[in-house]
Amino acid sequence: MAPMGIRLSPLGVAVFCLLGVGVIYHLYAGVISSRLAAFRADSSQLKRTVDLRDLLAVSVEAAVLGGREVKTVRSENSLQEKSKGKTREGASEPLTMGDLQSHRKMYNLMKNTFPEVTVNSEEHDNMVDKSAAWSRDIPADILDKIEGGKDVPAESITVWIDPLDATQEYTENLVKYVTTMVCVAVDGKPIIGVIHLPFTGFTAWAFVGQGSNMHRRASYNVSPPKVIVSRSHSGKVKNFLLDAFGNSTTIIEAGGAGYKVLALLEMPSSETGSIDQADAYVHITFIKKWDICAGAALLNALGGHMTTLKGEDIDYSGTPVNKGGLVATVGVDHKALLERLPNWDPDKH
Repeated sequence: MAPMGIRLSPLGVAVFCLLGVGVIYHLYAGVISSRLAAFRADSSQLKRTVDLRDLLAVSVEAAVLGGREVKTVRSENSLQEKSKGKTREGASEPLTMGDLQSHRKMYNLMKNTFPEVTVNSEEHDNMVDKSAAWSRDIPADILDKIEGGKDVPAESITVWIDPLDATQEYTENLVKYVTTMVCVAVDGKPIIGVIHLPFTGFTAWAFVGQGSNMHRRASYNVSPPKVIVSRSHSGKVKNFLLDAFGNSTTIIEAGGAGYKVLALLEMPSSETGSIDQADAYVHITFIKKWDICAGAALLNALGGHMTTLKGEDIDYSGTPVNKGGLVATVGVDHKALLERLPNWDPDKH
């Protein structure tokens, strides 16, 4: 008897083939799906990096755009001044249309260009301007001094914006003190600083470890130093400095933290008559990080220092308040100067 064979009908063969294809499809679909997910994760990770040279260029553009708003509002005398309240020292904190208009330009430009970066501004406003876009222009001096490809993770970046520094002086038309500022901190360290003078058009910038358009002055004096301080609450700091450096100490009262940092540096000849010259900048009460971060980056890029009164580095991430006061210098022995300061706790004054 011949062995019995198994015969499959054409329909059975078709069903069998379909089942096999289905199994293979599901196996490969799972592999493809997991690889696509990994690809998307990699792509997402790539999107979360930022070229710091681009961020410097946008920071300069933002400071200049904000400065135009500040200048326009002042020239049209349309300040619409109101009070935000009182400072810790009891001084009034004014708010003007110059502050708000500048904030809108600067904040929206930064957020639209780098949406995944944390941006903190002194002012708060719900007006969203989706049209604010970077021109893609990188100034020639930045192209000349800074190489591209300086990529860092977006989540490590904190941007601090001061849309109008020295608002009190702005309301009094003491416009030489007024600046707009942008600072980029990476892991809490100030890396990029931009300080723009709206009423002269000059912009100071620095990228720590890479370059700057600013320089130290040829000489500084610390025996005794010329110290620049805030004009809004200069009484206590004057006594503090006279105790530290003696009665022959020159104390310069000025508005705006940005202006005070520029007073430590060599300025262009067109600015020489308008900017005071100081050897140190001292502040003995609380101060906000958007006031000082850009100046810290400029000084650090030139080998200078901005620390608390106790010589501690300031962390430019997290909350906006620096509670330790500050001492800013360049071209002098910062540590030796700190050692001459009397004990002072800003939290108790």
